[in-house]
Amino acid sequence: MKTLKIGTGALTGSEISLGCMRLAGHTVEEVAQLIEGAYELGIDFYDHADIYGQGESESVFAKALKTLPIEREKLILQTKCGIRPGFFDFSKEHIIQSVEGSLKRLETDYVDVLLLHRPDTLMEPEEVAEAFNTLYDQGKVKYFGVSNQNPMQMALLNKYLEHKIMINQLQLSITNTTMIDAGLNVNMENGAAVNRDGSVLDYCRLHDITIQAWSPFQYGFFEGVFLDNPKFPELNQVLDRMAKEKGVTNSALAVAWILRHPAKIQTIVGTTNKERLAAICKASDIVLSRQEWYEIYRAAGNILP
Repeated sequence: MKTLKIGTGALTGSEISLGCMRLAGHTVEEVAQLIEGAYELGIDFYDHADIYGQGESESVFAKALKTLPIEREKLILQTKCGIRPGFFDFSKEHIIQSVEGSLKRLETDYVDVLLLHRPDTLMEPEEVAEAFNTLYDQGKVKYFGVSNQNPMQMALLNKYLEHKIMINQLQLSITNTTMIDAGLNVNMENGAAVNRDGSVLDYCRLHDITIQAWSPFQYGFFEGVFLDNPKFPELNQVLDRMAKEKGVTNSALAVAWILRHPAKIQTIVGTTNKERLAAICKASDIVLSRQEWYEIYRAAGNILP
């Protein structure tokens, strides 16, 4: 498994992260097998959130980890906060309470990374800065980031932060490419030219903010998986052909497509099947050519100008 420098390089982690949203409902033994398999594959980065399984995902992860001979310090644990039933909450009180809850469920003294989960339009950046400083000074969080935020939102927040944003978690897959489309269709009048995210891809590269790609196999907003989906016949035909040529699965190729981008994007995969995870991780050994990358992009229905 290849690694990448996260943010300005203070932290290094596996280029594929295990998303832990779906751990809730699985037994301790099942989760232990998954963690053990992931770790053996070279995955040291584990993505959580306080709302995943209403906290159960963090709890079962901690219980499973305790059964394994893997030192906590060998893992990078990331969690998120800010989503509450019916609203978003970036208040100092909620951020600190949420982290305290995650630490208790994860049975650890600290998390390596805390992300603010989606934007809160009522955010007061000074208050967020106070929360981050408190958590950092207490040794409870080492690094900070956001998810689904545009450049101006990050710039506003960073104006007040002593501990700057080093990660932005964004939806990206072969079929969800708005952050790429606008950059390819500059000065055009077609739909792909609409800038929906403020050039977030280029902004993150300019400011050493690592993009984490979530839902790398999904199309739309959790509408379903595009792999082996009859709604995407041309895309799957191309993926299946290339996967066969390279001796990997179509899921590995879908992740390799993201990893090929020079922005050095970390991909979060949420499978709970360790055999499928092993197949996906072969993406780390694939380097698509420029021609192959664009062929996949076009097969998803994107038209180059």
